[in-house]
Amino acid sequence: MKLDAFALTITGRRNNNEDAISARPDLGLYVVADGMGGYEGGEVASAIAVDSITELVRRTAGDADCTWPYAIDPQRSPTENELLVATRLANDRIAARRVGELRDMGSTVVALRIAGDRAIVAHVGDSRLYRLRAGVVAQLTIDHSLVAQLEASGMPVAADFQWRHVVTRALGTQLGEPDVQCVPLAAGDVFLLCTDGLSEVLAPDAIATLLAQPAEAACRALVDAAYAAGSRDNISAIVVRVI
Repeated sequence: MKLDAFALTITGRRNNNEDAISARPDLGLYVVADGMGGYEGGEVASAIAVDSITELVRRTAGDADCTWPYAIDPQRSPTENELLVATRLANDRIAARRVGELRDMGSTVVALRIAGDRAIVAHVGDSRLYRLRAGVVAQLTIDHSLVAQLEASGMPVAADFQWRHVVTRALGTQLGEPDVQCVPLAAGDVFLLCTDGLSEVLAPDAIATLLAQPAEAACRALVDAAYAAGSRDNISAIVVRVI
């Protein structure tokens, strides 16, 4: 299957950009990370996350006999294990740098790996993956956040809930284990990887409408729409269209 993809990140109304993104169509790999932990810490953490995941996938693609830093899960496919190991590597590298001024840093991440007729997804925190199929958009990841946990328990959460941005998993912490899933691909599928600077202000129907364009136009329109909707955060998005 051929892919049409485009990636974009903007600082938005913040003073610095703590998001990091990577689009590697040669590897079938797309990664979005949202750092946290202060002015420098967030930037460092998200960069480590993206670089570590990309590095391991690139190394695996270039050398099928390379040694992985962790044991594999025999219940998972090789590609699922690849993304699982890559995300664990990112977690440990961030944790190792959490000293001094960087002691509170961490990062969310969502990664998409296209392999044949399957898509492998790994995520930690509240960066999301959406899929548009036949005009219907679906959120394929479940946020690791306090809000998501409360909603799953049946408790209503007010729009002005003061802990709305609290995540329950983050890379660099003891709670940095990713959720990994495999989903089938179909021609015409469109995927959106994004940080909460976009997902928090755009409703699913708005996302669906804007995704019904070529990848670059959709990506730019989504980022512009999130900013126009009042997003106070950095805004990052990658759109991948299966042709």
